[in-house]
Amino acid sequence: MIGYVTLGTADLTKSAAFYDALLGTIGAKRFMEEAGYFIAWSKGDNEPSIAVSVPFNQQPASVGNGTMVAVYLETPTQVKDFYNKALELGGTCEGKPGFRPDDSTSGFYAGYFRDIDGNKLNAFCMVQ
Repeated sequence: MIGYVTLGTADLTKSAAFYDALLGTIGAKRFMEEAGYFIAWSKGDNEPSIAVSVPFNQQPASVGNGTMVAVYLETPTQVKDFYNKALELGGTCEGKPGFRPDDSTSGFYAGYFRDIDGNKLNAFCMVQ
């Protein structure tokens, strides 16, 4: 259902380095960009993508209150690795990887973080 998500950035170069390294860990690569404006990553043709962009209206980038991008992964180990990589790259913790709620009955396993611009993301998987 979701085709792509775009996150605002105050520094396209720094944000590009963050997402090149982070999304590269799950096989996503740059597939579209416009110099000085935006960059988008995807795992393949016709797959959802994540982009970062300097705001079109030339106003300062800001994070949405209640806005979050969720990255689907296949295993808790992948979730932990992705979350840890985000923190290693300068992201900040918004909730360590674990089951939500704090038991395993839901099967929902996620780690929450903010990128270097303050955008909130999570990595999650469903455990059977």
